[in-house]
Amino acid sequence: MTRYPHMLAPLDLGFTTLKNRVLMGSMHTNLEERGDWNRVAEFYAERARGGVGLIVTGGMAPNNEGGVFPGAAGLFSDQDIANHRVVTDRVHAEGGKIAMQVLNAGRYAYGPGCVSASAVKSPISPFPPVELDEAGIQKQLDDYATAARRAQIAGYDGVEIMGSEGYLINQFLVEHTNRREDSWGGSYENRMRFAIESVKRSRAAVGSDFILIFRISLMDLLPKGSDWDEVLQLARAIEAAGATILNTGIGWHEARIPTIATSVPRAAFSWLTQKLKGEVGIPVITSNRINTPDLAEELLADGSADMVSMARPFLADADFVNKAAAGRAAEIAPCIACNQACLDHTFNGKLTSCLVNPRACHETELNPEPAATPKSIAVVGAGPAGLSAAITAATRGHQVTLFERSPELGGQLNLARQIPGKEEFNGLVDWYKTMVALSGVRTLLNTEATPELLAGYDEIIIATGVTPRTPGIEGETGANVVSYIDVLRHRVPVGKRVAIIGAGGIGFDVAEFLTVGDSPTVNIEAWKQEWGVTDPALHRGGIAPGGPAPDAPLREVWLLQRKAEKPGKRLGKTTGWIHRAILQMKQVKMLAGVNYEYITRDGLMLSRGAAHEDPELLAVDTIVLCAGQLPERSLADQLESAGLKPHVIGGADVAAELDAKRAIDQGVRLAATL
Repeated sequence: MTRYPHMLAPLDLGFTTLKNRVLMGSMHTNLEERGDWNRVAEFYAERARGGVGLIVTGGMAPNNEGGVFPGAAGLFSDQDIANHRVVTDRVHAEGGKIAMQVLNAGRYAYGPGCVSASAVKSPISPFPPVELDEAGIQKQLDDYATAARRAQIAGYDGVEIMGSEGYLINQFLVEHTNRREDSWGGSYENRMRFAIESVKRSRAAVGSDFILIFRISLMDLLPKGSDWDEVLQLARAIEAAGATILNTGIGWHEARIPTIATSVPRAAFSWLTQKLKGEVGIPVITSNRINTPDLAEELLADGSADMVSMARPFLADADFVNKAAAGRAAEIAPCIACNQACLDHTFNGKLTSCLVNPRACHETELNPEPAATPKSIAVVGAGPAGLSAAITAATRGHQVTLFERSPELGGQLNLARQIPGKEEFNGLVDWYKTMVALSGVRTLLNTEATPELLAGYDEIIIATGVTPRTPGIEGETGANVVSYIDVLRHRVPVGKRVAIIGAGGIGFDVAEFLTVGDSPTVNIEAWKQEWGVTDPALHRGGIAPGGPAPDAPLREVWLLQRKAEKPGKRLGKTTGWIHRAILQMKQVKMLAGVNYEYITRDGLMLSRGAAHEDPELLAVDTIVLCAGQLPERSLADQLESAGLKPHVIGGADVAAELDAKRAIDQGVRLAATL
């Protein structure tokens, strides 16, 4: 008897049947652009082996002008078709089904040839689009149909037409970007013609026995976005035009409301899918921030959707479905929605991967094999670097002992999970505990490793992390000065007026910790209120007329940095703006280019610029030091002095910004070679 009867139930589409209700949603990985089609095929094949019901590829451009960036992958030639056939054959050999997403970026295309419904420039691209004339519109629609037919020839089981997230079809749908006065603009009947025609022509090109998914925007999160009546009108028209399934999207890329970051509540938008489901006769898929089989089962059981889309969870763990089906859900590596190795990489032109699973998109070159000669390995430090090294080494057959001087596993992850909005880190720590136990790692907590204890091991891995850096400010040893570790781990009392020295990632985290009360991330209604999200049946685009309405901050906080640059500039590309917005809503005052002159019991004396001008006493109760970290490598130095050669990874190697992505990658890659 499975715990997930709804999730694992087949879905009969008439001409074909999906083996379960799980869709691997589209993700642009930059794999296809690298031209190694064996690597692309293995990425998707591993997910097919993992049991997912239907895979959707990253967006493939229907033409050159519609590519997300110059040189973006598509199906433009016979050679392209042959390349994609490598992928579909491999997926089918593993018993999977796969659909190709057809994505025309419109004005979001990062190139001078981009096109749109009207010549309205996107705020996230430097290139103004060309307004399509009648011939141009007909070409774009024909290109959708051609791409669908080529996908069919290449062996795909279907296509997904991308009609949400602010791409070209969405740009025709809403007045925000469609300023036309001809038959493709003006009334909603005219504005939705482009979407309907893209489906009609694609269906005509591929025949009836081919999956055709349309990704529909349920809530644009723009003031001039669609209202709910328009969403329903479009959904019914798309069904009549020949769509097999409606997949759902939320928000445009330029919307200033987060939709998939870790601070967004799980399944924050599935109530909208539930509203849509009874209005059409074809299956409806729910998406956004769904990352556990229990949540997927709940959404399907309560009628919120017919299928559940999970994208990044299949970066974190390709075996998600198989593990759930086998009663091993605790072993599923969790997606924590951090964006650090996936979306941040994608938008920087790098190859996508995953913070918790460095093998993602590296399946052909990072394959830890059973050790030819098992060794005894000591790992010192149970943070993300040490844990990933210990687990990987143990699964290869090595005898691993993990030394940790604190009473718990997790290291700096235990600090991160104290921050409101980072509750997903709880699941990551729990997963590490599960995998340490299952892999047979011998764990010694409350144990300070010494050179004597480490004598006799074949290999020693030092993952002792970091120590906070003291900035050397006069008065920093006073009773009103504490470190971020004091605040987050030891819960040292903090006053009502606080200065935070250091505006990197830790400084931002501490500012959120000190100003946010009950976390809205675990309360969908509170989160909607905080960000100004409402029902699109009440207000167009789902934008509350009063805008964001956050709770009052718990404290008055100043976030300070020496660098004369915008605070938070070096945060993640796709999440930094969210953290800045949260602190602005909590009225945190951010000051850059300041000098820390001295600290007294009355506060912190500041000045500005190289000449130390404009001295000012910041009258605060508490000063929190978040002024960076230094590698904790005292044990490594002792071992090296004794003539040993330990491996040093994670923060003990490089202390910059507590980079868990780098630490985990280092741990896995090192353990794969020992």
